Amino acid sequence: MKISGSLAEEKQYFRSAMLLEHNFDIVSRFITVGGRDAALYFVDGFVKDELLEKMTEHFYKLTPEQLTDAGSFEASCVPYCEVMLVSERNDIISSVLSGMTAMLVDGFKAAVMMDLRTYPQRDTAEPDRDKVLRGSRDGFVETMVLSAALIRRRIRDPHLCMEYHPVGRLSRTDTAICYIDGMADICLLDKIRKRISDADIDALSMNQESMAELLTGKRRWNPYPRYKFTERPDTAAAQILKGDIVLLVDNSPSALILPATMFDIVEDANDYYFPPLTGAWLRLTRLLVMLLTLVLTPAWLLALRYPDALPGCLEFVLLKETPAVPVFLQLLILEFVIDGLKLSSLNTPSMLNSSFGIIGAIILGDFAVQSGWFCAEALLYMAFVAMANYSQPGYELGYAIKFMRIVLIILTAIFGIWGFIAGLALNLAAILSTSTPAGKPYFWPIIPFSVSGVKKLLFRL
Repeated sequence: MKISGSLAEEKQYFRSAMLLEHNFDIVSRFITVGGRDAALYFVDGFVKDELLEKMTEHFYKLTPEQLTDAGSFEASCVPYCEVMLVSERNDIISSVLSGMTAMLVDGFKAAVMMDLRTYPQRDTAEPDRDKVLRGSRDGFVETMVLSAALIRRRIRDPHLCMEYHPVGRLSRTDTAICYIDGMADICLLDKIRKRISDADIDALSMNQESMAELLTGKRRWNPYPRYKFTERPDTAAAQILKGDIVLLVDNSPSALILPATMFDIVEDANDYYFPPLTGAWLRLTRLLVMLLTLVLTPAWLLALRYPDALPGCLEFVLLKETPAVPVFLQLLILEFVIDGLKLSSLNTPSMLNSSFGIIGAIILGDFAVQSGWFCAEALLYMAFVAMANYSQPGYELGYAIKFMRIVLIILTAIFGIWGFIAGLALNLAAILSTSTPAGKPYFWPIIPFSVSGVKKLLFRL
């Protein structure tokens, strides 16, 4: 419904629609501008007080000749800030709740919406997860406008587009699709727009994860991630320059990058902040460690099951005595114990972290071996696997490998060599059944094989 132009009628409507008597932080102020009554509506805490004060002082100085209609007022009477005219009542309320200031003037059939916003936010700092040895130290924050500015600072091209899309009937969460016009995949872009516009949800409760599930379209039990997440604006800008699409969601410090193959997700900013030889070495090390985290403990379990098949140089991996608890049970227990300790550490107050670390080391150290629950070799291999998981830039890929490793351990323990082969085949099937939103093969350039793609994968050309 459009506003009527009668300020008295609009004051009554907005007082009821925005429940002003129940919301202390939604402020209404009534002033006189050029001989006409006017009303200001804004959310306290979302508005720059000094700028609003200066704007109000300017409005008091206007003359009746300057207030002929809303169009001329917008064009010549607002000295600073972004401004637009909105005539729909629901759009006015949504804009006010998102932080804009609405000015209604008696006789104007459109509200003057002024962008005087400032959001509560933390300082830009290097992300805890995506750290680099060399390079920029800034990171995305929960305010989408600032995150978009960090990308715009790196790509000063007029073809860089940042489309705004609100999502959610209740939350109206701000989201932005970032891409370079002429480089991004048009079909993928249209698919993303349609998914967002057709979204029939109340809110993006979990921010970027809710957005990822919205784009996926259906629940998936395949653990391998289809999207790459990053908190680094330099990484997001680099992906945009490659023709990828980046999604920003307000209240989330992570950007969602698509399309992304498995090896795109494995990439790290450190690969590019060093000379090509060093970057290639870091990349190869990360890929090798990823493979080891998947097969190390199942392969050790397989070696214990077939000791006669081991060459003499590998006999040191065998146990000297039979453990009280079967080895495969030790490995499964340790998988759960390590995750339990991670969760405990996450919720431990910072002042107690050191004490918690000492207790954890004691529990999974000599005492665990002496008690007979675990053998030293199982602790050694699981400690390597637990630490090696952090070599991957993304949590999602690390946990996908963990889940497949558990399946591989169970199948190897039950069926031996055939279980190990079946587990590897199941893992490969899970990878091949995962597709990117653009339809690009997830395991490219290995399957289908591409010589040029493998060169780019292994070496920075």
